Amino acid sequence: MVLIQVEQLSKRYQVATKAAGLKGTLRHFFQRQYRTVNAVQGVTFAIQPGEVVGFLGPNGAGKTTTLKMLTGLIHPSEGTVRVAGFVPFRREPAFLQTITLVMGQKQQLLWDLPALDSLRINAAVYGLSDKDFHSRVEELSAMLDLDGKLTQPVRKLSLGERMKAEMLAALLHRPQVLFLDEPTLGLDVNAQVAVRDFLRDYNQRYQATILLTSHYMADITALCRRVLLIHHGHLIYDGSLDDLLDQFAPYREVKVELADRCEVEILSRYGDLETLEGCTASLIVRRDHLTQTVSRLLTDLDIRDLTVSDPPVEEVIGRVFQAGEVNPPTR
Repeated sequence: MVLIQVEQLSKRYQVATKAAGLKGTLRHFFQRQYRTVNAVQGVTFAIQPGEVVGFLGPNGAGKTTTLKMLTGLIHPSEGTVRVAGFVPFRREPAFLQTITLVMGQKQQLLWDLPALDSLRINAAVYGLSDKDFHSRVEELSAMLDLDGKLTQPVRKLSLGERMKAEMLAALLHRPQVLFLDEPTLGLDVNAQVAVRDFLRDYNQRYQATILLTSHYMADITALCRRVLLIHHGHLIYDGSLDDLLDQFAPYREVKVELADRCEVEILSRYGDLETLEGCTASLIVRRDHLTQTVSRLLTDLDIRDLTVSDPPVEEVIGRVFQAGEVNPPTR
């Protein structure tokens, strides 16, 4: 079963252009000219129920535009999209009961009122009974560690607490599909971890499907096994994060601390020697040779400590967007 089905989805905008100066302003007023902006071009993918999928791309790549088409906020120029069996832009009440959209830079809670008052409004909109309202607020408050915070005016909450309260408001109707656009934007490290833990627990508890965009790669690595990469409106990768790392980061760094100093010529037998300071060396080793190389190091040399690390995921994703394309993943 496919929960989200996107086929050749495209969105074009007509944007007015104007030359500088008075002459350009007059021409713009009487004879306006336009150019076409292709925000999203021919995007195709499918997401299964319960999946947590990362949706990555640089600013202006088309992520938010795609999310808005998936939630029915804007109409696609071409292509088809179905979410939980619904056509999003028809905005049917049953469809709106099924989804939610959380945008880190937007808020739905009323600033000067306690968050609980805004939650009551949401409950009325979604037709929740008092019993369901109280039980869900209690459950989600416990999961988000918001006990005692919902009776305070929203403006008195910290940024992290506000984001958690926004998440609670968005999930009060227990949606089947979560579209999350930068949900940890601007949060400190502790608040980011709390939101990630909550999303992981929510996904496991309700088998909710999540499509997540974030510029914090820790969000992606913590929650998503699969990623979609969009660049200049085109989908350039759809596959596992591990496969992407294997393709664009085929090496690992092996750091060893030796009992005694070792010659450069000896260490170079095990990989590309990056640094050697005293008894500590750093080697660059191919992933497919890693197990064999580590075994040889431990057998041949007197090693006190050994660590293996990947390059930062941000660096790998940056290489992908610089290349502008990815070879199809092998499955």
